[in-house]
Amino acid sequence: MGGGSDLSLMPSSTYTALSSSGLMARVAVGGTFDPIHDGHISLLRRAYELGNEGEVVIGLTSDEMARESRTRFVSDFEVRSRNLRAVVKRCFGIEHALIIKIDDQCGSSIYEDFDYIVVSPETLPMAEKINRLRAKKNLRPLKISVIEYQMAEDLVRISSTRIYEGKIDKHGKVLIG
Repeated sequence: MGGGSDLSLMPSSTYTALSSSGLMARVAVGGTFDPIHDGHISLLRRAYELGNEGEVVIGLTSDEMARESRTRFVSDFEVRSRNLRAVVKRCFGIEHALIIKIDDQCGSSIYEDFDYIVVSPETLPMAEKINRLRAKKNLRPLKISVIEYQMAEDLVRISSTRIYEGKIDKHGKVLIG
């Protein structure tokens, strides 16, 4: 892109979804996606907007990684992958979502060529770490697109943990007080 302006934290509406070479963008996004909720849909929507007919690579945490980082139940990788593919097809019309298994928080984003990484405020520090690691490998930094949290009716952010605990549904409707 050019001009020397820092696009890394600008809202997606302020730049086009072309890579620096003028080709379609390659976008990285990742998570456990269990259960899938409106916050995940927002994350994926931004990734597909930025990809704009380019390639969106969804890093889905391995069973080991998902279970090491949580005390609650997490569905098996194959179940999460199947559910994620169904959501991507239903919400974005993408027949063949590109889902890869990741075993750590960085996934392939520290060595593969991507233009963007889409994150939530919670995972922004990890995206910044990824860019530091890429710099050490003489790779260009990823443009970081940060989505806003999706809030539940009670004005607390929607999270898979709150859904699993039965406090809210996947759209943020409060189920118990």
